Amino acid sequence: MQHRIEPPVLLSRLVVFVFAGMAVVLFVLFMTLGKMFPLNRPEIFFITTKPINSSSIQITELPANDENVEEYKKAFVMEYVRARNEVERNITVMRRKWVGEDSVVAMWSMPEVYAAFKKTDMYNAIESDYPDFVFNCPVTFTNEPLMLKEDTYTIMMRYHCESNSGPTDRRDYKIRVVLAKDNDTIIDWIERLNNPLGLKVKEYTVLNGNDPLNWISK
Repeated sequence: MQHRIEPPVLLSRLVVFVFAGMAVVLFVLFMTLGKMFPLNRPEIFFITTKPINSSSIQITELPANDENVEEYKKAFVMEYVRARNEVERNITVMRRKWVGEDSVVAMWSMPEVYAAFKKTDMYNAIESDYPDFVFNCPVTFTNEPLMLKEDTYTIMMRYHCESNSGPTDRRDYKIRVVLAKDNDTIIDWIERLNNPLGLKVKEYTVLNGNDPLNWISK
């Protein structure tokens, strides 16, 4: 009777034992990680805070001639110029920003200003799904808005566009923006976040050349 195990049989048994041990270790490891990081299961928890009776909040009306309102108007002028001129290749985003009465540019413009904006070449290219729409036109400012008189500002915009045919020359445009604000203006619900003060642009004029949105060749 043979009482010893042949080397090949011994080796195969050792390999099976090693793999079985590895399987057990991996199983325990996965179970441990699953308990530690339950990322695929909702966890309900509550956060409680202790009120501080020593704190108080005072709400006051912001005066119409307050310095903060003036800073807001300057920021509004910059955002309007950017929204009106900046172009990106995502046509869906551009239509949401430009096209329709609920678009950002329409909500920030008086009807006659928006009507003039709709006549630009770039607007018509976006609205009509221009077949070769690959334009990217970033906007940068060389200065903050300068107030000429109440609600009248000028700002310098550096502008150029890039497309498949190459980039256009960078150019600085001097723009005059005149704001209109009626204290009795009723703001639509959709407009409350984009324009909380109800500001509108009643004049938009490029002082040193043509509208940069009219550079498209026809």
